[in-house]
Amino acid sequence: MSTTTKEFTELKGRLKATWEAGDFAEVAKHIGATAEQFVERLDIEPGMKVLDVACGSGNLAVVAAAKGADVTGVDIAANLIATAKKRAVDLGLDIKFDHGDAEAMPYDDDSFDLVMTMFGAMFAPRPEVAASEMLRVCKSGGRIAMANWTPTGVAGQMFALAGKYLPPSPVPPPVQWGDPDIVKERFGDHVSDLKLTNRMAEMIYNFPPSEVVQFFRKFFGPTVMMFMAVPEDRHAELTRDMEAIWADNNRSNDGGTLVHGEFLEVIATKR
Repeated sequence: MSTTTKEFTELKGRLKATWEAGDFAEVAKHIGATAEQFVERLDIEPGMKVLDVACGSGNLAVVAAAKGADVTGVDIAANLIATAKKRAVDLGLDIKFDHGDAEAMPYDDDSFDLVMTMFGAMFAPRPEVAASEMLRVCKSGGRIAMANWTPTGVAGQMFALAGKYLPPSPVPPPVQWGDPDIVKERFGDHVSDLKLTNRMAEMIYNFPPSEVVQFFRKFFGPTVMMFMAVPEDRHAELTRDMEAIWADNNRSNDGGTLVHGEFLEVIATKR
């Protein structure tokens, strides 16, 4: 990514505004079960120091803390950090949540036994910097665990749709983090072991695909911002295209929506 300092500052501002638009906490509820399953596979033990990068409303953090881990969460969206803090209090969990950037995290080198992120760090505009930061704060022998949407899954299809309506983005597509070869390249020889597994996130809505699109228009920041950027006379067309993706991927036959979203699970051990 080649940008001036001013352009990059503006880009960061737009990224923050995107994730503060709508209310991602509502969207996160529909991947809560997937988050629990992801954390369960990490074999977290009491006392482990764990960092949840781009933690959102705390889906991963609360599960890890309930297992007795010493958990910290960081996110660029101030409203989501506020929600995560309240959620922890309501659950009686002691979790530190910080407002911060995945590309410049406010933590010392070699601080965490486990650095985890679900559909979060993949959206950092400089993936090589995000990878470097996750490696930096992870202890030698510790693990980095990521859940990243794939280019071919339903989330990848949604992001690809943006190319039909918006100018090319100056940053690499987030779903590149769902490509095994690119993940291998980004971590390189900084890791001694790298496990890559394709999995499915089950997303259930008790309303039809057409209403799922309206749900995302209200709560999902990237969709909110996309409709703001697209001329109003194309909103109907964009809505139809989004509805088609959800309908084509819908496995429900009871009037609701059940979609399996493919993601790449990454488990890397730092050298």
